[in-house]
Amino acid sequence: MKILFIGDIVGSPGREAINKLLPLLKEEHALDFVIANAENASGGSGITHKVAEELFSSGVDLLTSGDHIWKKRDIFELINQEERILRPINYPTGSPGRGSAVFKSRDGKKIGVINVNGRVFMEALDCPFKSVSVAVEALRKETKIIIVDIHAEATSEKVALGWYLDGKASAVLGTHTHIQTADERILPQGTAYLTDAGMTGPYDSVIGRCVENVLERFLTSIPVKFEVASENIKLCGAVLDIDDKTGRAHSIIRVQKDFIK
Repeated sequence: MKILFIGDIVGSPGREAINKLLPLLKEEHALDFVIANAENASGGSGITHKVAEELFSSGVDLLTSGDHIWKKRDIFELINQEERILRPINYPTGSPGRGSAVFKSRDGKKIGVINVNGRVFMEALDCPFKSVSVAVEALRKETKIIIVDIHAEATSEKVALGWYLDGKASAVLGTHTHIQTADERILPQGTAYLTDAGMTGPYDSVIGRCVENVLERFLTSIPVKFEVASENIKLCGAVLDIDDKTGRAHSIIRVQKDFIK
């Protein structure tokens, strides 16, 4: 099975890249399923109903998220209605939405997906290791193909989760930093791993925001509105080739595609 995992989509530039480049990637890699982290897809922070529908119409099958999931008001109703949006599984019991589920590819194969937030240098939530472990055991009753989006700041926490889930998950892929790493590998027990899938959005920026805004904040320490940048747009992520029967990854290929308007 071929699965494309797309790194953090930032604002309208990222969505435009998805719309134009995803059909080409589907053809190039014969993709069966597409997952994208969309927690920054609406104006650079959060997800709205309109933006979610735009991404689904562009060919994304499932949206994961992270610590910015609650930034837009309509997400609280949307996430209970739209099964194709996940929030981090380690938010407290009673939070809207869900953090893991089983989905089906176009030819009916089952894919388990888990979304989880890290805790190092981030908001204190339930333990990501224990939360994911429980979810993996539940999903493995239905499918051996399990993809984990670890939305975290610290590379050490992401790497540790990769080793923790080696042989239990098909892939552990990091999001949140917006900087694609070059450490893709297949761990000894068959789990594909990448510390960060990167950003889908404008790269002439500071992680998607206008350089001038961010520099002003660093130089003055005064709050500044961070506008989404618009130049040098790329789609970043990874293509996974996973064995349908065993759930082990055959390969992981980093993706970085330029979008030229």
